[in-house]
Amino acid sequence: MRTLAVVGGGVIGLAVAWRAAAQGWTVTLHDPAVASGASWVAGGMLAPLSEGWPGEEAVFDFGAASLARWPGFAADLRTATGVDVFTADATLTVALDAADAADLRTVADFAATASTLWTAGDNFTEPESMRLLNRAEVRAAEPGLARTIRAGLLSPREPAVDNRLLVGALRQAAEQAGVRFVAAAVDDLASLESDRIVLAAGAASARLWPGLPVRPVKGEILRLRQRPGALPPPRHVVRARVHGRSVYLVPRADGMVVGATQYEAGFDTEVTVAGVRDLIADAEAVFPALGEYEFAEVSAAGRPVTPDNLPLLGPLDDRVLAATGNGRNGILGVPLSVDAVLSALAGSTLDDAKAADPHRFPGVAAALPGETFTPAAPGGQ
Repeated sequence: MRTLAVVGGGVIGLAVAWRAAAQGWTVTLHDPAVASGASWVAGGMLAPLSEGWPGEEAVFDFGAASLARWPGFAADLRTATGVDVFTADATLTVALDAADAADLRTVADFAATASTLWTAGDNFTEPESMRLLNRAEVRAAEPGLARTIRAGLLSPREPAVDNRLLVGALRQAAEQAGVRFVAAAVDDLASLESDRIVLAAGAASARLWPGLPVRPVKGEILRLRQRPGALPPPRHVVRARVHGRSVYLVPRADGMVVGATQYEAGFDTEVTVAGVRDLIADAEAVFPALGEYEFAEVSAAGRPVTPDNLPLLGPLDDRVLAATGNGRNGILGVPLSVDAVLSALAGSTLDDAKAADPHRFPGVAAALPGETFTPAAPGGQ
């Protein structure tokens, strides 16, 4: 019987454990706090098209390929657990000034001409389905948005999921598939007795494989609950830039998630006053009724980020595989990341995930636990 140890119980680790167990592996998942960290503190947006930008073709292609897998992945999870994780079926990016409106045109043009081949039979969207909206059309799509918004870019089939429903459903599916959970930290991969190991410990993965080019980038998120008499949350995921800062509003059954700040702060996950202040001010500039909502929760986590914003998926040596580094698109990247890891366990490489090969970084092939490795400068390989 093939045995597999999964180190890390976020969305990637849980999904790998579930799918590997379903394929006949005897799986043990190691994590002292399953379904916590960045997977718990997330917006759940699946929006690679709206984030596309010239020069980031590889990131765009990876995200689009994972988006195309989401319908089948979600259907399988729903069959296994009865849980429907979706909270919105479209994304609306809005512009508050002329420069932002010009950026919307750049995003739309890039998505329409990107090299991705849209061949999946039941994928969510095609690039040309994105549509620029004028001021009146934005108001018609989302009447609660601020009247100062100048323009919008509607991506009709870029959805969002409830990240907390997702991690709960993935744990349920993994348990049903026979995954054994060990609520303890792993300090040394060599201590694990399984045939193969999947390292899915997020930004902490570099502690177990020194030199792995992944680091934490701190993000703070607010959860707001709709109070009686307050306007309902937007139907779409709403994204914007305010004073140069990105902000998004993601609907939930009882309100919305507002995010997210971004800091290079190491493993610090304390919430800051400045972060909360900026998120509230920026979100209220987009959705003025936000002030009537209940302030339900604020939390922070470290997203696992690599120098080129692509994940690390694949073998590190003959026994250990990496499954980390999805950064701010961790939820989006789940289906493709899992497929890539399962393909690697079977001895093959998934074409859509070739850009995520850990060995694209000089030194990773030779790096072993205990050795040091200096990653490439941010933005390069």
